[in-house]
Amino acid sequence: MKLYDLSQPLNQECFFWPYYPPFEVKYIKRKVEHGVNAQYIQTSNHMGTHLDAPRHFVTNGMTIDEIPLEWLYGDGVIVDLRDEMSDLAVYTPEMIESRVEIRDGDLLILHTGWERFAQFGAEANEERYVHTHPGAHPDLVQWLIDRKIKVWGVDVISTDHPMNLPIGRFLGKGTFGHCDRVRAMAERVFGGAAAVDELFPEEHYQLTHNALFPHECMHIENLGGQIAAPELQNRRLTIGCFPWKFKGGEAAFCRVVAFLED
Repeated sequence: MKLYDLSQPLNQECFFWPYYPPFEVKYIKRKVEHGVNAQYIQTSNHMGTHLDAPRHFVTNGMTIDEIPLEWLYGDGVIVDLRDEMSDLAVYTPEMIESRVEIRDGDLLILHTGWERFAQFGAEANEERYVHTHPGAHPDLVQWLIDRKIKVWGVDVISTDHPMNLPIGRFLGKGTFGHCDRVRAMAERVFGGAAAVDELFPEEHYQLTHNALFPHECMHIENLGGQIAAPELQNRRLTIGCFPWKFKGGEAAFCRVVAFLED
């Protein structure tokens, strides 16, 4: 059995979700003075490799500590989508099913290649990682429900497409205009304003979050680590997602591991 870490490193240098507080860390004791090194951290839950529980969008939804362990470990698949992914691309059920066998209830990991633009990735690029990452096609929502997927994950900052997020709708509106630049790029990618409005209608704001959490279908964001290992691509294997037992938590940092039989 060989283990592969699918998690990104996390510290104060990492990109954080727009409008959320960053990761902060400092020493509160040092060995030279106190005989021990001890650190204090302050952070939101939504940066680094983390698992979103339904409570993130559902008032009385399941919290991190309530997730059944069997949903977090078991049969799964890593799907290599890199050949069809580019700035603002969408991934579809057809792309996924054309590459590897998907079974009901799988832990589903989607590899877009975007982890290389994360803070500690091979081509670190904050704007590209946050502003122009690939995202879910609307057809993915019902497909995930029909396939009884409880946990799925992506190597980008959000499962939702930037045009269904503040990134493409109002990020920096009236100041830096990030959303206007993302919108202009989307119109070039998808063939004009009408096409963008049809694919990303107003009511689909944060679609995968709003539509899937009520069905207890939750997701991991910011995957990375060894996700690009050639031997993991488009194959079935065992996946484990290990958040800390956060009572009442709407999300939690997690370590995600692929287990591959020799």
